[in-house]
Amino acid sequence: MMSAASFASPVSTASIASAASPAAAVASVPIPQAQPDCARSAALAALRESDPAAKAAAARALYAAVLDGRAACAAGFELDEPAGLPGRPMRPELVEPRKLGRRAMQSAQGRAVLLHALAHIEFNAINLALDAVWRFAGMPAAFYADWLKVAAEEAYHFSLLAARLAQYGHAYGDFPAHDGLWDMCERTRGDVLARMALVPRTLEARGLDASPPIRARLLQAGDQASAAILDVILRDEIGHVLIGNRWFRHLCDASGLDPHATYTRLADQYHAPKLRGPFNFEARRDAGFDEAELAALAHLDAQQPGGPTALD
Repeated sequence: MMSAASFASPVSTASIASAASPAAAVASVPIPQAQPDCARSAALAALRESDPAAKAAAARALYAAVLDGRAACAAGFELDEPAGLPGRPMRPELVEPRKLGRRAMQSAQGRAVLLHALAHIEFNAINLALDAVWRFAGMPAAFYADWLKVAAEEAYHFSLLAARLAQYGHAYGDFPAHDGLWDMCERTRGDVLARMALVPRTLEARGLDASPPIRARLLQAGDQASAAILDVILRDEIGHVLIGNRWFRHLCDASGLDPHATYTRLADQYHAPKLRGPFNFEARRDAGFDEAELAALAHLDAQQPGGPTALD
């Protein structure tokens, strides 16, 4: 991979689109660039895209272009923030989380509502990863490559869920949703350390905990196809949370900060949601949480069994 400060040759829309992952074809998607030849600028353009399918295709194509050297991230650019981030469609209607009803898995409609909620999480996760790429200047090249990888995999998850939702006769936007993930993105816009602490290793880590019980309920309802999608998502999300842990600790080490005390301070400062079990300790260990953190979660689990899932 080229260095963070270097530039690739000009990247055309067609050449980026042609580099799609074999998991799914990527349509030709325009990726306008605020700075010539910089994948961070292209990430910002993809973030501004309001059509979900086009955004997903752009994220996957951009990562492919960076992998094969047709695009590179210029770490030194301070990009101006445009109005209206993130780009998103007119629907779904965004409401307070308390206004979202519980999902009865035994009915097809209930499973469609669940799939829609999962698709909304993955759509927001694309935005979160792209935002980390364009927003935070001066990071190592590997930081941008990692978050472009996350964006591409979240885009794949969204595509899987959208296709499954279509088999239920619905599309993304058919049901209301909430905006909790992007809200934390807004709160941490000026602090990369807080972003790494509170988005991947707090909010996204909740998905590691929520996935096994949701998968079990889907299987109980006879929906093996949807359960298989959750298997893919959990596998990849472990890697995404691991990336968040890696960069959080990298930034702590660079500033001489204790990661445990720093996490507690940031969670309080930015009003992160309180952690509640049950926790997926195996997945969290694989995602890079250390034994002290897992022991603290076990103590919470013993004190407060049950609690909200990542979908609540």
